[in-house]
Amino acid sequence: MLRKGCTPETLRVWYLKHMDQLNPAKVQQISDQEKMKQMEREIKELKRANEILRKAAAFFAQAELDRPHK
Repeated sequence: MLRKGCTPETLRVWYLKHMDQLNPAKVQQISDQEKMKQMEREIKELKRANEILRKAAAFFAQAELDRPHK
């Protein structure tokens, strides 16, 4: 039966999500999962930045060696 454009399955899913939000253990688990995702993104970004810095340092070190001495 449809009411206001919602199927029974849609209402059931909304209800389950609502009940999960009321469960402190579930909220903490979701919060922890979000923190982990954020940390994984930060780690990936930091690794990328470190690689760029490593390549830049090698480039400038080589340029210093190639420079004629006075």
